[in-house]
Amino acid sequence: MEARKNKRDYIGFAFRQSVPVMLGYIFLGIAFGLLLQNAGYDFVWAFCASLFIYAGSMQFVLVNLLTAGAGLLYTAVMTLFINGRHIFYGLSFVEKYKKMGKAYPYMVFSLTDETYSVLCGTKVPDGMEEKKVFFWISLLDQSYWVLGSVIGALAGSYITFDSTGIDFSMTALFVVIVVEQWQEQSSHFPAVIGAVSGILWLLLLGPDEFILPTLCTCVLILILARGRLLPHTEEGRG
Repeated sequence: MEARKNKRDYIGFAFRQSVPVMLGYIFLGIAFGLLLQNAGYDFVWAFCASLFIYAGSMQFVLVNLLTAGAGLLYTAVMTLFINGRHIFYGLSFVEKYKKMGKAYPYMVFSLTDETYSVLCGTKVPDGMEEKKVFFWISLLDQSYWVLGSVIGALAGSYITFDSTGIDFSMTALFVVIVVEQWQEQSSHFPAVIGAVSGILWLLLLGPDEFILPTLCTCVLILILARGRLLPHTEEGRG
């Protein structure tokens, strides 16, 4: 009985910490499910995508890639550029995750922007193990996304309505991320580079081909300017 009680304590604490993520993930997941169902894929696809891919904004992009018949290589490169940022901030959790034993692969897989933020700000109470708290927060966060995706796909299957414009939720998500980064960082150089590169390649190649060149240009410029950007980045975080 004591083990069950302890488990409930962990889940209860993790749930309280993850409530802000729940409020966002369920509604974004619903938007994803609606988009996927509208593209001709039912709730099974929504469930599997959120369970095995769990890539947030990349899942929204995936809908367009599926409907456009994009190749595997193109999809892989897009995924790398869109979600590659996880590699960099995930490095700060490598040592903690290594101590989690069999849960280590899942913790790496389930690390998203929002989960990372919650884990960084979580103070583990006395008497609780950090690795168990981290695991339950990560698992609950993904469950919210899966639940929202399935709800959205089911709603799209049984409720007839005009879904025109629902895909703007992805654009809104990126706008929110950009605004937050703009406010948090003292240097706005990366955002300006992204905007200028995007507009330039859009004019040169059009809306169907500009994303990858834009991302490549941004990465190259930011790598070359890394030495000058680091002091400003640290200042903004401080």
